[in-house]
Amino acid sequence: MDFTRLSAIEIRQAIVDKKNTAVEIVTAHLDKIEKLNTKVKAFIQINRDSAIKDAQEIDCKIENGESIGLLAGVPIAIKDNLCIKGRETTCASKMLSGFKPPYTAEVVKKIRNEGGIIVGKTNLDEFAMGSSTENSAVETTRNPWDLERIPGGSSGGSAAAVAAGFVPLALGSDTGGSIRQPASLCGCVGMKPTYGMVSRFGLIAFGSSLDQIGPFARTVEDAALLMDVISGFDNKDSTSANISKPEFINTVNKKNDKLKIGIPEEYFGDGLDSEIESCIKGVIAKLEEDGAEIKKISLPLTKYALPVYYIVAPAEASSNLARYDGVHYGHRTNDAGDIISLYSNSREEGFGPEVKRRIMLGTYVLSAGYYDAYYLQALKVRTKITEDFARVFSDCDVIITPTSPSVAFKIGEKTDDPLSMYLSDIYTLSANLAGIPGVSIPCGMVNNLPVGIQLMSPHFKDAEMLSIAAKIENLVAIRNKIALL
Repeated sequence: MDFTRLSAIEIRQAIVDKKNTAVEIVTAHLDKIEKLNTKVKAFIQINRDSAIKDAQEIDCKIENGESIGLLAGVPIAIKDNLCIKGRETTCASKMLSGFKPPYTAEVVKKIRNEGGIIVGKTNLDEFAMGSSTENSAVETTRNPWDLERIPGGSSGGSAAAVAAGFVPLALGSDTGGSIRQPASLCGCVGMKPTYGMVSRFGLIAFGSSLDQIGPFARTVEDAALLMDVISGFDNKDSTSANISKPEFINTVNKKNDKLKIGIPEEYFGDGLDSEIESCIKGVIAKLEEDGAEIKKISLPLTKYALPVYYIVAPAEASSNLARYDGVHYGHRTNDAGDIISLYSNSREEGFGPEVKRRIMLGTYVLSAGYYDAYYLQALKVRTKITEDFARVFSDCDVIITPTSPSVAFKIGEKTDDPLSMYLSDIYTLSANLAGIPGVSIPCGMVNNLPVGIQLMSPHFKDAEMLSIAAKIENLVAIRNKIALL
């Protein structure tokens, strides 16, 4: 049996039923990683010894009749902007080379408490700034479906790890589409929860009002399983929502009758690949045949999402990254004659081009004389975008759109054109600005490359959104697809 083709739920059940041991399953995944990661470059770190040790503890618990967690024996990858105490956390940046945090992210603690086996940390665009994982200071991750193409970003390493069968589950972070876009390009499920649904404690910040941690999986049900573990209130995170925790697994397979699905006209126009549009509309037609009410809707402020995002996100990045100054931790220059050169040279050497670009842009829009004209104005439009969504959700259960305007493009194709790269996230940015949940699931193939369809729902309707995603997953019959390297 090829354990790397099993879902997370199947893996846990096989271990509970004593058909297979956790050590067998984890070892099979580690062997595949070590054999193929040199091609895919999904992982920055591989933790073989600690993973096998954790698996042995799961097997001992089962032998002794002790209770085990929801993720017992399931191999999981963690994006390398999530802190693990005593383990290097770099954000794929020279600036944090050698940094070992003194604390562990809340989501990682929750995974470990439920028996999840962390096999390694995955590559990303530096400080999560990018759409292709080409901005990593470590290496460029490859798309398992075509090693000459990008996996998306910034969580490209986590998406590629799931798509290649290295792990059934992974964690990423999503600031403007950084889970959903790579999920679409790599052919897996990727979810951005409602802002505040999952604790951000231990996530190295990019845009604090936009960042959210979420799951990658090969099935919607597996994503729901991981959401059951990582969601919930955390008093260590001031932005955590103190609400009743949804029951994701119990909701995901419920029947969805009399669905009202909104199709925004602004998401189907110039820039969208015609074959992707056909693929998405084919899914919508199947939903209509299945009894869903399809409603044409308008989100007129969508056209402002990109400029608003590229004011708000860089402004927050400029503030968050000011702490990396060569003094307390992280990279420190060897070429410093005074305190000013210590700061400037450390930051010049430590940050890559895209991070510098966004810091400069953010500093500019926050500067005296420009704050009101740019940043404050962007916040006002952001509020209007949120109101736009609230209006359409008053008469829709979910909105369906493409996730990405194209399939995965070739490595190097857009590196010299930042605006073209930014447009890769054109369909995902709005959900972060509004704070609503979104999920991308596979819905077909174009030119032998995966295509994703995006669902967005009202605030804190995350479980209901996944339930509709599971319905679509069954309708299009695309499950457990693994790229054959």
